[in-house]
Amino acid sequence: MKKKVIILIFLIIVAIIVSSVLFMFYYKPIKKIEEGINLSGLKVVMIIAEKDFRDEELQKPKEILEKYGAKVIIASSTTNIATGMLGMKIKPDILINEIKVEEYDAIIFVGGSGASQYWNDPIAHSIAKEAIKKDKILCAICIAPVTLANAGVLQGKKATVWPSEAERIKNMGAIYTGANVEIDGKIITANGPAAAEEFGEAIAKALAYKK
Repeated sequence: MKKKVIILIFLIIVAIIVSSVLFMFYYKPIKKIEEGINLSGLKVVMIIAEKDFRDEELQKPKEILEKYGAKVIIASSTTNIATGMLGMKIKPDILINEIKVEEYDAIIFVGGSGASQYWNDPIAHSIAKEAIKKDKILCAICIAPVTLANAGVLQGKKATVWPSEAERIKNMGAIYTGANVEIDGKIITANGPAAAEEFGEAIAKALAYKK
């Protein structure tokens, strides 16, 4: 009996040591990378619909990017108060046609049902194309990846979108993955509000590595 107790204690000690080693090698480096993100001096523009943008898809990435030090500008088709699907109110800083892509490190199209206003918008398409041309980080969430697809920048690229719009982006040449967040080079897409936080973190890390 005494021998069994000793063996059990020995096994517990070994398990604790192994767990500690795993924590040291696998978890600490991840934490260090995230704590080391510094986006000060970087500038991001988030494009929202004037009505029915998705609140979390604006709010969560914005909070994450600002936490790491990035400056976030809000653009829309109006500078009047824009209203989210869940009631969020925000006054855009600039009009979408005032966006100068060269001034930003990342361009983000926010989703929500109202985001369909940019699906076939020539200004939105021009911004997406120029972002690719100028090697910027280009992002879209929820139904907003349809705008990128219609602009022709998702052809041959892995991407995700709100499931109801999967066929739309596939028809424009995108490789639909259905992932919560998909990264293909400097294009980052996400499939909806539940992925908003992960989307924001992915953009922050992409900006950090670019910096």
